[in-house]
Amino acid sequence: MIRFRTPLTLASASLAAGLLLSSCETKPATTSENPTAVAVPADSAATAAPAPPIDATAKAPSPSEIPAAQRADAAAILARPQVPILCYHQIRDWRAKDSKGAKDYIVPVAQFKAQMKMLADSGYHTILPDQLYAYLTTGAKLPSKPIMLTFDDTDLDQFTVARPTLEQYGYKAVYFVMTVSLGRPNYMSKAQVKQLSDEGNVIGSHTWDHHNVKKYEGQDWVTQIEKPTKTLEEITGKKINYFAYPFGLWRPESIPELKKRGMDAAFILAEKRDQQDPLYTIRRIIASGYWSPRTLHNSIVQSF
Repeated sequence: MIRFRTPLTLASASLAAGLLLSSCETKPATTSENPTAVAVPADSAATAAPAPPIDATAKAPSPSEIPAAQRADAAAILARPQVPILCYHQIRDWRAKDSKGAKDYIVPVAQFKAQMKMLADSGYHTILPDQLYAYLTTGAKLPSKPIMLTFDDTDLDQFTVARPTLEQYGYKAVYFVMTVSLGRPNYMSKAQVKQLSDEGNVIGSHTWDHHNVKKYEGQDWVTQIEKPTKTLEEITGKKINYFAYPFGLWRPESIPELKKRGMDAAFILAEKRDQQDPLYTIRRIIASGYWSPRTLHNSIVQSF
């Protein structure tokens, strides 16, 4: 039995229980910043026609292809309107034993499908991290009404439920993988992670076993960041450039450690961005299992 070193009491059961509600002890939607909103018509969720499919993998330069001299400074990056980014965990129907708090991180299947339909009907187009990076650092253009969909923790239902749902709308996503869970019951296999990558989605690093970055010392940076990243690169055959902090928690000392290990950007949750290194504190909000499509739409508008 493998147990995660994490403060979540819900995750104290074994991996086989499939109940790690990772990533977040932050409320599903807080607005600790007052960013400029990416405009969304207030009634679009109810009235807009479905958006035509768009290639979310439209070629964007990788971060290494953008010369340092051409990248905006922190102030310019912070001044750009934020792109809405949603964070999902488990996509499954609620069970009797699920706690009230757990249901924030468990989106029922029908609810998830309705949320994705709302995004498509409202004209949202998914983008991937290279596009976001180019936009933030150079002002590169994005599709109309951009949004990024992210999934944390490697839960199997992200492959069996979320993936085919996104395919209906031509949507692509970012999957932040916790490598200790690969191949375990209720989690994705290496082959499924590779398939997601091969299909044009992006695989990001989410540590080995979801240990809180604020507590890392010495060898923890190798165990939690370096080795898992190498594992994901071996699985996908691609460089891993992006990282999501477990629980959304970070500290300034983590940024140079991530840079040394090849990360070009990192994602937090709905808290303030770092004023010196905003690329390593890109904001997301948790898509709550309690939210109707309308509530999700309103949260996107209010949070970004």
